[in-house]
Amino acid sequence: MEQQRSNSSLKAIIVVLAILLVGSLAYMYKMSSESEKAEKVYKSDKEQLLADLKEARDSYDAAIADNSGLKSELQAERDKIEKLMAEVEKWKGDANSLRKFKDDYSRLKREMDKLMAENKQLKEQNAMLTSERDSTMTALDESRRYADTLVTQNENLSKTVEKASKLTILNVKAEPFKERNSGKLVATDKARRVDKIKISFTIAANEVAQSGERMYYVQIIDSKNNVLGEKKNEVFGEYNLTYSFTTNVSYDNKTVNVNETLSGKDFEKGLYYVNLFDKDKLVGSSTFTLR
Repeated sequence: MEQQRSNSSLKAIIVVLAILLVGSLAYMYKMSSESEKAEKVYKSDKEQLLADLKEARDSYDAAIADNSGLKSELQAERDKIEKLMAEVEKWKGDANSLRKFKDDYSRLKREMDKLMAENKQLKEQNAMLTSERDSTMTALDESRRYADTLVTQNENLSKTVEKASKLTILNVKAEPFKERNSGKLVATDKARRVDKIKISFTIAANEVAQSGERMYYVQIIDSKNNVLGEKKNEVFGEYNLTYSFTTNVSYDNKTVNVNETLSGKDFEKGLYYVNLFDKDKLVGSSTFTLR
């Protein structure tokens, strides 16, 4: 009887031990599975974070390549991104570090968004300034292209003026002079001696044109593309004209000869362009050279 009870107790102990062993194995398996799962999650988070950081770095590289006014600020923030990437690449996988990395990235991302918005605004402003500069250069190029042909046309028109409501400008001329103490003007083409530029042109007679006051804009451009004189601006719709001075003419349908002078000093050597505008329309042109 005693032997039976002993055997029963032994069997019970064996069963309990077996149950504990199975439980331990199940717990170890669960812990191993959860560890593998966590490792996969950490790996996925690391890859995603590195991808986000690389995208941010590439965005900075593109912005820096634009050579904007924020280049130093952009470079400094890019270096921070690069440093954080190096830290993430060394990361072995713990939750605290992951949270820190993500917080650092969020902070850097906010700063990047702010800088990119400022950089975009600067680019738009630069594009607008470039467009205005290109418009001015286009006007100067057109003046050069048509200078010779307009002079020829004006000479031909002086012989046979057609009756029309639009006035015809003829014989646009520009001559450099040196003014003596007596007030006499002496012609010269030496840049260092010139202190007066005389501009003259003729408004042809026109019986059907409207009489009254007429204002013309005179634009003188030196060999370095500088506009001489007052350098004032007048806007005609989308056209922006920079001119040297204006001249007012009383027109009574008869031929009028107009003479104006521009005073100055330290004139550049080279080819000069003189353009005459009726508002935004180029109506006459001439050139002269100083040596």
